[in-house]
This record gives sequence, structure tokens and C-alpha cells, in this order.
Amino acid sequence: MAAQGITYTGLDALLTPENSVLLLIDHQGAQFAGMRSMDASLVVNHVTALAKGAKLFDVPTILTTVVADRGGRLIRQVQDVFPDQTPIDRTTINTWEDQRVVDAVAETGRKDIVMAGLWTDICLAWPAVHAIADGYRVFAVTDASGATSVEAHERGIQRMIQAGVIPTCSGTVIGEWQRDWAREETVPGMSEILLEHGGVFGTSLAWEFQLLGLDKS
Repeated sequence: MAAQGITYTGLDALLTPENSVLLLIDHQGAQFAGMRSMDASLVVNHVTALAKGAKLFDVPTILTTVVADRGGRLIRQVQDVFPDQTPIDRTTINTWEDQRVVDAVAETGRKDIVMAGLWTDICLAWPAVHAIADGYRVFAVTDASGATSVEAHERGIQRMIQAGVIPTCSGTVIGEWQRDWAREETVPGMSEILLEHGGVFGTSLAWEFQLLGLDKS
């Protein structure tokens, strides 16, 4: 059942670049050091793909860290996608309690927030359920997020679903932004993301390019 009249079915349920804003939360060294829910390299790969997708589709992106002097800077793979952007460094554990973040999202005019963060049950779940109450649709990118245990990751996702947050994955989000291969202007960038970060699909795509004579390497 949709919360607060927000639509979760039909074509309007899908993300578009024009309605999305990306919020990346606390992908820092200290957070990764404590993450045990999945292989950290997978989360790095997925969040980097998500960041590149946002840049490709001109989706406003907000980067934020918590006490970076102690917890470490935003990982380089993501920061390099937005080299001129300084992450909002907070003291609040709940990102949505930092007014700078709330204002930055509001200034985009977008109502669909795509979120990923470390850790799932705290740094992602808390602002996700908070933003829902403020009238936003929130999409939690679970493969670009992680927690201190599988249990914590799963309970965080479960809590968000109960509040009306929509769980999704990085490739799904980017696919929704592309939506139609006839949108040729973003196809080269999309293909590059898939080749670099698409795992087994990326290797299969590289093979297909080879067979079609499109691999110029």
C-alpha cells in the first residue's frame, strides 16, 4: 500500500533522470572497515557505477560524509566522478537531521531521492524513513550499501520497506534512467558503465562487441 498517496505502480512508478536526485551517504574508509554484509569491493563497484550513471544522465548528486577527519574521506572512486564537489561533512548520524542536506535536496526540485549509504540499518535507513515523511519517494540502492552484518543489512532493508521505501539495485536505477535504447545520446556512456562495472554482463557485452567488430582495442 502506497504511503501518503505516493504512486508505486504503473509507468509513474519508474525513475526518470528529470525527477531524480542522488544522495550518497558515508562511503568512507571507517564505514567500509566495519562492513561485513558483503564484499566491500562489490559495494565500491556498485556505488561507483551509480555515481557515473548520475553524472551521465545529469542527475543532481549530493555527497555527504560523517566526521571525515576521523572516519576518512569519501572513497576516491566516487569523489573522482565529481572532482569539484566537496561532500557535506556532518556530525549528525541521521543525514536528514543536517539542514544543509535537506536544503540541498529541496533546491533540486526533485521528489524521487535515490539513496545509498553505509551502514544500511543506520546511515541509510534513518534518512530514508525520515525523507518519506517529508513527502519524498525514496529508492534505497541496496547493492551500493552495506552494514556490519548480513542481519543488520537485511533488517535495515526490512525497516525501510515497512516505511514505504523502495529497494532497488544500482544497475536497475541506471537502466530506469536510460529506459529506451533509442535515446542514443547516452548509449555510449551507458555501455561504458556496463563494461567497467557490469560484472559478468560487462564481460558478455565486451565479447558481443568483439564479435560485431566494435572492439577497437
